[in-house]
Amino acid sequence: MAPLGPFEPRAHLAVAVSGGADSLACAILAQDWAAARHGKVTGLVVDHGLRAGSAAEARTTAARLQAAGIEAEILTLRGLAPGPALAERARRARHDALEAACAGRGILHLLLGHHAADQAETVALRQLDRSGPAGLAGMAALTERRHVRLLRPLLTIAPADLRAVLRARGLVWIDDPSNSDPHAGRNRLRLLRADADGTGPATRAAVAAAILRGHSRAHAETAAADWLGRFVHLHPEGYALMPRTPPRPLALAHLLRALTGSAYNPATAAVAGWCADPRPATLAGIRILPAGRLAADAWLLVREAAAMAPARTCHPGTTWDRRFRIVAAPNFPSSLTIGPLGAEAPLLRDHAHLPSAVLQTLPALRRDGRLFAVPHLGYCDHDDFPTGRPPWQILFDPATAAAGAAFFAPEPGDLREGFA
Repeated sequence: MAPLGPFEPRAHLAVAVSGGADSLACAILAQDWAAARHGKVTGLVVDHGLRAGSAAEARTTAARLQAAGIEAEILTLRGLAPGPALAERARRARHDALEAACAGRGILHLLLGHHAADQAETVALRQLDRSGPAGLAGMAALTERRHVRLLRPLLTIAPADLRAVLRARGLVWIDDPSNSDPHAGRNRLRLLRADADGTGPATRAAVAAAILRGHSRAHAETAAADWLGRFVHLHPEGYALMPRTPPRPLALAHLLRALTGSAYNPATAAVAGWCADPRPATLAGIRILPAGRLAADAWLLVREAAAMAPARTCHPGTTWDRRFRIVAAPNFPSSLTIGPLGAEAPLLRDHAHLPSAVLQTLPALRRDGRLFAVPHLGYCDHDDFPTGRPPWQILFDPATAAAGAAFFAPEPGDLREGFA
């Protein structure tokens, strides 16, 4: 845990606990760590509702945590159904529920029980997908999300050791039958690896290689963040200004991701190609064009209008186009939609110095199809606000920052003796 800090005094940690051996051991070890520092642990048990016995298993897991002195809460997911990309949909729903639960309790650190065998499988899967060096670094031990820090402190620990911890304390766990389903690619790979204990030479080599690649990625991330911090200006209207000096491809990739609200960076080849030949273009849902009067000798990066999300009904807290979040006063009107200003942009030229390329992408509120407010311009067509300025805000708040904490991997010396 030490390299994953700093931690606040009397830290309150959350642990995602499926009921399996790995996450249960993570919760037990986290409880030991927190108790020694006068902190506490809450186990968050997610019931996906995809199997008939999942609710009972969640209750059993919560009871086992409570018997071990760990506060537990069950988070029940709604709306998941079998079908394409079920594993990915379930993962996203699970992470969203866990993050919301942590945010609601003021918990900053969420621990996940991924171990050395999980890391080896991740690296192997990414090799099959022909990932680049960054992807082959595997899972990060520390990932910054909007409301919580995801910590994976067990990435160098063999699963056999985690099971030994539970046996030594007389604890039992649940074996999820879905982990043996051969239809899942990861499960098939696990069977082929034939290293359930996670102590074999292939597992050890994969983890050690991921650590080395992780440090290379950390250096690249730091350099990209430095470049963005020194040269790029992000604006609350959701656009950016960037100098004509060719950027680092990784820095541009991060910037494009933030401006689109995407969870992933765009294709490396396309970004590198633009950096080698900077020119007006549309790249990964972002228009890149001369900044004109906004800044001399600079590029304007703005959302491609055709790629924006359609209008949707909204309320306080709604996020639109994965980038803009509504922050509202108690009297926020009902029956509003949020969508792009679009073709009505010329009507509001007098309200801002922004070029048309930016104006048409601004989030606008409408009622019954009629323009109601454009908070970024301080515009509101309503008698209740004679000043023309409603008490609401729409914040530029993409899910992923343009530059966050550098990718973290354990130091090579952190591998336990005999593992490397």
